[in-house]
Amino acid sequence: MTSPPVAASAAELVTALDGICRVEDGRLIVSDESRLRDEAIRTLAWTATFSTDPAAIEAARWLVWEASQALGAPSASIHELYMARGRGEVSGFTVPAVNLRTQVFDMAAAMCRAAMPLDAGAIVFELARSEQEYTYQRPGEFITSVLAGCLSAGWSGPVFVQGDHYQFNAKKYGADAESTTEAIRSLTREALAVGYRNIDIDSSTLVDLSLPSVEDQQRTNYLRAAEITALIRGQETNGATASVGGEIGEVGKQNSTEQELRAYLDGYRRELSKRAGESSVGLSKVSVQTGTSHGGVPLPGGGVAKVSLDFGTLERLSAVCREYGMAGAVQHGASTLPDELFDRFPQVETAEIHLATGFQNLLYDHPAFPAEMRADVADWCRTNTADERKEGESEDVFLYKTRKKALGPHKRELWDLATKDEILADQEAKFRFLFQQLGVAGSREMVQRYVRTPHVSRPMPGSLAEAAKAHLRV
Repeated sequence: MTSPPVAASAAELVTALDGICRVEDGRLIVSDESRLRDEAIRTLAWTATFSTDPAAIEAARWLVWEASQALGAPSASIHELYMARGRGEVSGFTVPAVNLRTQVFDMAAAMCRAAMPLDAGAIVFELARSEQEYTYQRPGEFITSVLAGCLSAGWSGPVFVQGDHYQFNAKKYGADAESTTEAIRSLTREALAVGYRNIDIDSSTLVDLSLPSVEDQQRTNYLRAAEITALIRGQETNGATASVGGEIGEVGKQNSTEQELRAYLDGYRRELSKRAGESSVGLSKVSVQTGTSHGGVPLPGGGVAKVSLDFGTLERLSAVCREYGMAGAVQHGASTLPDELFDRFPQVETAEIHLATGFQNLLYDHPAFPAEMRADVADWCRTNTADERKEGESEDVFLYKTRKKALGPHKRELWDLATKDEILADQEAKFRFLFQQLGVAGSREMVQRYVRTPHVSRPMPGSLAEAAKAHLRV
């Protein structure tokens, strides 16, 4: 497929949309839905991502947001579905939250194409704080790409966009707690302002296991989680309650315990009540550690080491979460697990599972991925991440661990990849398999029953309004 055009101005964007949609009295009017979904949405997505003109980017973002509202695929919070699970009204499924590190428009579309024949509505599109840095995607760009991809696939229904791992850096926190916390506050405000309705707060990095009691160990964790939750509750508008996740065990460290979870949740509730009132809405889920690590453990010569995942811990901690009215526990670092394990997660009532590196691997290691680009990525890693190579580390392991950081520098090449359709077909097949194994087939009805999607229209950018007026005068 030929790469879509990238508008160099708001006026150029208005011209490209002539006969497909128009702006009128501050609103978007869609006159040809089929052409919008089939062709114009790509121009909008590529412009929002790659244009060098701020006005064109702002206009493209507004147009995608308004189109998602007009065509019934708005950004939404999964909170009420999770609360229903906490009440025991729904069960037996694990919501997949997929980290879209690159080719976001096409990957979001692939997720939707995999979900629609299965009647699956409970799927989450997410990006972690660390990922947005090395993939060169701020929240405004990411949510626009996701919504555009969903529209192109013909998706109808809520779109759950999530800020994953809004994580405190422990070393920086120790040196300057206030500035480190302000960075999380600032990112949270930014994400909410552009339309995110789901945020995962990861202050588990601040847990200090050297302290004498579990309460002491978890205190800084729950204090900061409650603080950011209170900020979120103060930013909410249009009657939508954001889904907020917490975390008690840093992924890759020791497995979480029930005592840790209860200490965290009790402390969190006390602190949130102080900050936002006793009736304030708290967490919908909590991430725990059960034996996995982000990206898996690469082996010399290729492949990923097998892990001993503790499903018993996951089941027990999910049950404790539901005692507190939440959906359950969240499993991180799971995308590189063997296929035969995925149906176990809904069996033990895991609320949500995060999937990232496996899809990155399916891109980089796919037979259709150009050998020349693979070599370019490797060269980039050797030049730009050499300081991350550990003594005695094999070339395979080094490249496996660092190649994610080449995604941002190669973003345009990856979005325009000539062979991407073949790769995306396999990504879509993987999504379909996972959605079936995780029990979200048929979940659209549950989403429709519990999730509210109030219409949220935004003020039209001035540059777009002027361009539209000028176009009418021509």
